[in-house]
Amino acid sequence: MFRRAAKTVSAILLAATALGSSAVHAQDSVATYLARIKALDKAGPKINAVIALNPDAAKAEAAAKAVTGPLAGKVILVKDNVETADPMPTTAGSLLLKDNRAGRDAPFMLGLRAAGVVVLGKTNLSEWANMRSGQSSSGWSAVGGQTRNPHALDRSPCGSSSGSGAAIAAGMAWAAIGSETDGSITCPASLNGIVGFKPTVGMISRTHVVPISHSQDTVGPMTTSVRDAALMLTAMAGSDPADPATAEANAHKTDFAAGLAASSLKGVRLGVLRKAVGSNPKVIALFDKALADLKGAGAVLVDIDYIPPAEMGRDEYTVLLYELRTDLAAYLQSVPSSSFKDMPPARTLADAIAFNKAHPEELKWFGQDSFEEAEAMTDTAVYKKARENSLRLAGVDGIDKLLADNRVSFLIAPTAPPAWAIDLVTGDHGIDVGMGNLAAIAGYPHLTVPMGAVEGLPMGLSFMGTKWDDKRVLEAGAAYERARTVAVPKPSLKRWGE
Repeated sequence: MFRRAAKTVSAILLAATALGSSAVHAQDSVATYLARIKALDKAGPKINAVIALNPDAAKAEAAAKAVTGPLAGKVILVKDNVETADPMPTTAGSLLLKDNRAGRDAPFMLGLRAAGVVVLGKTNLSEWANMRSGQSSSGWSAVGGQTRNPHALDRSPCGSSSGSGAAIAAGMAWAAIGSETDGSITCPASLNGIVGFKPTVGMISRTHVVPISHSQDTVGPMTTSVRDAALMLTAMAGSDPADPATAEANAHKTDFAAGLAASSLKGVRLGVLRKAVGSNPKVIALFDKALADLKGAGAVLVDIDYIPPAEMGRDEYTVLLYELRTDLAAYLQSVPSSSFKDMPPARTLADAIAFNKAHPEELKWFGQDSFEEAEAMTDTAVYKKARENSLRLAGVDGIDKLLADNRVSFLIAPTAPPAWAIDLVTGDHGIDVGMGNLAAIAGYPHLTVPMGAVEGLPMGLSFMGTKWDDKRVLEAGAAYERARTVAVPKPSLKRWGE
């Protein structure tokens, strides 16, 4: 599938260096993307974003010619914690699941296929969606190794949808699927200089997605424009009887791309979360330019002096630990025994912990302290109290109260800091920028749109709204995207500073 003339591959590599992802999207085809993956992911800068390729992609592309609509023939990559019926395993980055071929589509994938989308392959991720250890390096998995940021190869792509973010930044597909529990769509989108949308929890089914938390997990699109994210969401959204959180999704499903081109910020009041900006003067200056663009587009900016209470994050962690133990066991029990070749079937978190202990390559760079904490988190009363409190603090007494008290439609802030250096020895070391945990814990929509760069390292601007306000959040982001005057950086495909 990688049989391309050397001259063609070299031309793609040169074009990629000069033009970024726009160099390939004009020729949106399986063959073009495969050549680009060969040139940039498996050779050249070795971004290491793609963990598996779909041998049936060309066949699917041919079938897509019979479909009409804006997604017909569009080539996507899927994060490798999402099951697809294609002949590829779903590993969550763990060697435990390296042969996990259940042969089934996550329900939202059926909507994408009906719209004519072509699945090219799976993307690398932070193993187990970055929930194995607090000392992990974002973008590393035992199956896929370390993903690199196309804007600075020695800098983090963030996690856990690291491969999806890096692949789209480098033009390896038209769009990608990511998943988020807290920051795992929005952070890699921000650090890789692309658009990422975390929808309202319950807008898209999570069935057949390797879980962390049914309270906070969701999948979402990662793209190069807000419109593309909206097109993807339209095909992905909908109720699923197997996922109770989606009971209201059909009532809120719409054409999310309709009207985006005419959306306006004129007179829209935006709550500016000043305490989420941090103290770096270059980050502050970039955010101020975004605010000037928003104001120039007619938005009314309202400063909000707010810091989330520490107990919100504390209780969120309790919830994630408890639900990881129960939700992962439920998923593993659904995996066919044939997926566990040469080993006893793993059916519980304890089985995953034992597997890691028996396979030192899993624990080479960091341990499994979070897994072990989750296995010990069995107090249901403590869990229920933590869930009630964290949800209240982030939702009713968090985003909802901030919107109402300040008479604003959305909250805005920088999404995440500039990319930090990859450090497999001691883990991630990002500075404290952003406040996306509010939307993550509350289960509310969160969109990040590129707003420029600090020293060549991309940063995104966050738009957060209340529950089921997905369409209006996308409209606000699209209006900012048109009003933005700061240049969006193109991937250097080099180490930072070179």
